[in-house]
Amino acid sequence: MYLRYFSLLFLFFISCQKNFDRINYPLTEKIPTVDTYFDSEVIDNYRWLEDDNGEETKNWVVKQNETTFSYLDKIPFRNQIKNRLEQLWNYDKLSAPFIKGPYTYYYKNNGLQNQYVVFRKGENNEEEVFLDPNTFSKDGTISLQTLSFSESGKLAAYSISEGGSDWRKIIIIDALKNEVIEDTLADVKFSGIQWKKEEGFFYSSYDKPKGSELSEMTDQHKLYYHKVGTPQSKDQLVYGGTSKEKHRYVGARVTKDGNYLFISASKTTSGNISFVKDLSQPNSSLLRVDEDYSSDSYFLESEGTTFFIVTNKDAPNQKLIKATATQPNQKYWEDVISETENPLSVSSGGGYLFARYMVDAISQVFQYNLAGENMGKIELPGVGTASGWSGRKEDNKLYYTFTNYHSPGIIYEYNPRGKISKKHWSPKIDFESKNYVSEQIFYTSSDGTKVPMIITHKKGIKYNGKNPTILYGYGGFNISLQPSFSIANAIWMEQGGVYAVPNLRGGGEYGKEWHKAGTKQKKQNVFDDFIAAGEYLISEQITNPEFLAIRGGSNGGLLVGATMTQRPDLMKVALPAVGVLDMLRYHKFTAGAGWAYDYGTSEDSKEMFDYLKSYSPVHNVTNGTNYPATLVTTGDHDDRVVPAHSFKFAAELQDKHNGENPVLIRIETNTGHGAGTPVSKRIEQYVDIFGFTLYNMGFRVLPERIKSKPKG
Repeated sequence: MYLRYFSLLFLFFISCQKNFDRINYPLTEKIPTVDTYFDSEVIDNYRWLEDDNGEETKNWVVKQNETTFSYLDKIPFRNQIKNRLEQLWNYDKLSAPFIKGPYTYYYKNNGLQNQYVVFRKGENNEEEVFLDPNTFSKDGTISLQTLSFSESGKLAAYSISEGGSDWRKIIIIDALKNEVIEDTLADVKFSGIQWKKEEGFFYSSYDKPKGSELSEMTDQHKLYYHKVGTPQSKDQLVYGGTSKEKHRYVGARVTKDGNYLFISASKTTSGNISFVKDLSQPNSSLLRVDEDYSSDSYFLESEGTTFFIVTNKDAPNQKLIKATATQPNQKYWEDVISETENPLSVSSGGGYLFARYMVDAISQVFQYNLAGENMGKIELPGVGTASGWSGRKEDNKLYYTFTNYHSPGIIYEYNPRGKISKKHWSPKIDFESKNYVSEQIFYTSSDGTKVPMIITHKKGIKYNGKNPTILYGYGGFNISLQPSFSIANAIWMEQGGVYAVPNLRGGGEYGKEWHKAGTKQKKQNVFDDFIAAGEYLISEQITNPEFLAIRGGSNGGLLVGATMTQRPDLMKVALPAVGVLDMLRYHKFTAGAGWAYDYGTSEDSKEMFDYLKSYSPVHNVTNGTNYPATLVTTGDHDDRVVPAHSFKFAAELQDKHNGENPVLIRIETNTGHGAGTPVSKRIEQYVDIFGFTLYNMGFRVLPERIKSKPKG
């Protein structure tokens, strides 16, 4: 009896110790809302969290953040990570220069500035500040987005984002005097700024929502013309706004001579129709370029009345064609750069064309003349990603940037006539790129598809199954993940961490067919590719499930949410950021309906509803499951993927999760989907993400000693 009593007491003591750190999650009230889809009823217990202006939602956010930061504050090495992030981040960063009028402009950040500053140099070569977004707000949460100059460089207009919102304001200035010349334009969204000489410019927006600007549906995009010196109320509607045919995305390009306007209109994020208008003739009609929405085309360059257009019409990997101002329709197109087996993108400058190909997600670049004659391959500094080669026809200097996962971007100056590159600028960063290595491998997904993945880490690490590893993915919207340097990932790799990026189906790494293979009722291919990538890392002893974290944002947040609910045993940590997580209702918010090309909607058909529900993360959290340690991250001003997705997913996890792993949500205030987030907030976010990840992999000190320099 005594032994039995002692044993029970011992087990009780062990149980108490084991649960000592168990988190008391805030209670999220269940208020059931029942929706009927075809013949199925779906209960949504947390619909009330979609009300971003509701006091109950605001109180929920406060309580969740209190719980999350109470946990994060106990991680012993957070300050070490923060100190090293600030040290490594603190170096000069520069953009390639560009010429407008009598000035050469460029963006620069002296290290820890929240936002990049726009500088310029004139004939005297003296540097001066042109625009400093760090002065827009004390906390750096008002950011500069688009900056556009008239062709002469006399006038400029720039847009700003407040708190990370996709809604913008446009400010117009006399660029030569650097003075604001008229009132600000408001309520602009998903817009470029295209000047018509010095007279005015074209921009795009939606009608202002009657409800919340951050969550109400916006599905009727319109193109406007603003004449300089007139109020916004007088702006001319150029295209859109009819009940006959709605377009969610409408954009414009103006030829550099100011004579022609190109209009692109899309219903979803894939496929567009386009038109051309002769601006020299006030009453000219719109001439149709594309026949239908089955392909994507965009204007690149003009030479008099000849237009160069990049298209995937009958060319899934894209090609460059030319058309004329009088006969722009696709039946009159002529190939300039034909389609190849590798996806193509094209830029122009110096009177030449530059064909940038993706070969297994790696850059190869060829120079062409305007007649389409191949002038040969451009030798790049290494294996990685090259971008640039844009400029005016008369420029005899062009610039491009080269980077990869362990090499910060270096800017090169290129002479297009002599085909000569030379280094223009390289960063002075406290990171030894030569000590790191990237290897591209090909693994097999569940259906036999070969998928490439680049694995980056310190040279000489042992594949013993114990390396902390981040598996990062996206897999959607024809977006390609090419090698690029990240300060945060450099910190991860300094700690002996592995960073692995697979090029999943749904992306554009192998053209349109690769994209379509991860859309609608083939979306599971994307998750299977990601799961197979994790299994490869484990089978090769690079890591094991106790040291594997999966990470992704936006559509990549969906990827993480679906993967962790389908295979919670595969990873120790899950990091879904600003994710699309409620697949039955995503199309109800802001511009979400435009994503239907990739996802389909729950209203399309019973088959589509069943398919979406089968993987929707919010609807596939199961009671009693031991989920990985999860840190959901979002921003309270995210009006692209509204934070309600993350709120509802976190509430489901906290209600149904059964295990010791923490399931938390970190809600950043005054930030949006990511663009324009101040450096100070980005550093804080990475401190928490990396601290949470390593702590839940069992580390109580950093896996490798961070070199720390004294301040001052």
